[in-house]
Amino acid sequence: MNYPKISIVTPNYNQATFLEQTILSVLNQGYPNLEYIIIDGGSTDGSVEIIRKYETQLAYWISEHDGGMYEAIQKGFDKSSGEIMAWINSDDMYHPKALFTVADIFHHIKEVNWLVGADTGYDEMGRTTRIAQSRAFTKFDFWAHDYCWIQQESCFWRRSLWEKVGGSLNTQLHFAGDFDLWLRFFRFEQLYVVNALIGGFRGRRSNQLSLDHLDEYLAEAEEQLKNEPLSETNKRVLKKYERIKFIHNKLKPYKIINADRIIKRFRRIYFPSVKTIEFDRDTQHYYLK
Repeated sequence: MNYPKISIVTPNYNQATFLEQTILSVLNQGYPNLEYIIIDGGSTDGSVEIIRKYETQLAYWISEHDGGMYEAIQKGFDKSSGEIMAWINSDDMYHPKALFTVADIFHHIKEVNWLVGADTGYDEMGRTTRIAQSRAFTKFDFWAHDYCWIQQESCFWRRSLWEKVGGSLNTQLHFAGDFDLWLRFFRFEQLYVVNALIGGFRGRRSNQLSLDHLDEYLAEAEEQLKNEPLSETNKRVLKKYERIKFIHNKLKPYKIINADRIIKRFRRIYFPSVKTIEFDRDTQHYYLK
């Protein structure tokens, strides 16, 4: 297989406790066409010394003051050139051979421009504590304020999609920059789901930005939704979908009624081209079912 170049960015600020595990989860993939970039925000906890241990295997790294996580990620992407893109925060990790899974899908399935893997988690020791199939979100779910959560650690996308939405993160946001990016991706592409292990979120007891500032995250997300431009056609479909969701939530407690069929029928009508990514044992490749 002709392996596409994959660009991974890790932003870091004073996360020396977990940083090396993150770095090794990327480098130990053994992926032959990797472009790995680390942007450090001027750490004072030994992070820079850890980065220097691996600098010969990095495409680029820098340690300097920045305006926050999303500005750091943007700096990294500005230095990148890979066909496939993603970021992994400095306390999270990729599962073994995850980049080969990503490469196989993007190489063999041209319709896929954005994907997410299984929803997985680690604890502070690095033990896998959760594995669940990711939800197949649509843009209508997001517009209906039902967006919790697309797992950023398992998301990858083509550079062509990144450029289509402006080639940038919203660096004015402090917490919901990923949400804003997903919202813009949904203007052009459907999110594809593969039930494979790609990336995991590390659940910690304290000092976790995403959990300590959840209310602020939700406030930023809702503000972005408020400003999302919708066509009149999409507004009409959204109203219908919101009614369907209301009925679904009312019926779901009654086990004799398969309320999920209501949502599935909606998806078949408005997203007929979306298929499931499956693995074929005979060919050892992924395909759309």
